[in-house]
Amino acid sequence: MSAAQNESRKRGKKRYVSGQQGKRWKGSRELEVGMQGILITCNRNERKCTAEAFNLLNGYADKLYGPEKLHDNKGSSSSEEEEAEEEEDVDVALKKEVAQLQSSGRKRERRFQALESGAKNVIFIKTHNLEPDKLIHHILSDLHTTKKKSSRVILRMLPVTGTCKAFQEDMLKYLTTFLEPWFKTPNSATYQIAFKARNSSHNNREDIIKSIAGLVGKLNPKNKVDLTNPELTIIVEVIKAVCCVSVARDYTLYRKYNVQEVLKEDAPKADAAETRTEPNAAEQKDEHNGGEAEEKKVAAEEEKNEAENEEGVNEGEGGGE
Repeated sequence: MSAAQNESRKRGKKRYVSGQQGKRWKGSRELEVGMQGILITCNRNERKCTAEAFNLLNGYADKLYGPEKLHDNKGSSSSEEEEAEEEEDVDVALKKEVAQLQSSGRKRERRFQALESGAKNVIFIKTHNLEPDKLIHHILSDLHTTKKKSSRVILRMLPVTGTCKAFQEDMLKYLTTFLEPWFKTPNSATYQIAFKARNSSHNNREDIIKSIAGLVGKLNPKNKVDLTNPELTIIVEVIKAVCCVSVARDYTLYRKYNVQEVLKEDAPKADAAETRTEPNAAEQKDEHNGGEAEEKKVAAEEEKNEAENEEGVNEGEGGGE
């Protein structure tokens, strides 16, 4: 009887431990404050989007940084381990391998890791030992030049170089330091603010944009809003309780970092824009004031997809004087 009770207790303990481990694993697979990476939007098929993202990112990363070398949490690479094992006796090497497999603490860091973003049709790729903004700019620059189609379901690829809690006071406190390298005296630039919130309703878009613009103005009065062709774009993406931020170059040229739109020829549209400067400026101001003029030309396809797949999402772009 006592043996049966002990066995029952053991089974109960195993189920409890496994359940707790599952919860910890799930938490580690979600977007959290403190991470860097890439937000990728897609058209419904998240699994295919993840596969395309890995292929695209690894292909360019291998060219920029060389083939990936896996590192464990003690800092040794897999290639170094293989060389060391070749010099050891076979029995010793086998024992070492068994010990490594049994050690739960030996966790390998990957260059790219897919995590749950917390929003539908959006995936988050966590990056390790690289600058996501420079990588994404390089990819878009190459796609813009070659016009070579590299994906089917990926829409936008937005770098995330900083994250904080998605409350206005936390965001402004974080951005005060985060934006200094680009906007604090003696640095200055023309800019716009691209803000979007998903599964979050406690932040007012216009208030956030106005507050960030005021912060940028305090860093250097020479910083000026340009909603037509800014030098820099401050990207602010809120998903649930996490705010993802970055400062992007060539945001307008690369069609708001849309990998599908950037493949289209833009020379004829640029000529047309030069002949209608004032109407375009008026459209941008309407957008800043909460209008519905977003992406009438360069991102019509993306706007249609996002309207279908992100219904109810609070989104917008703009800047404040």
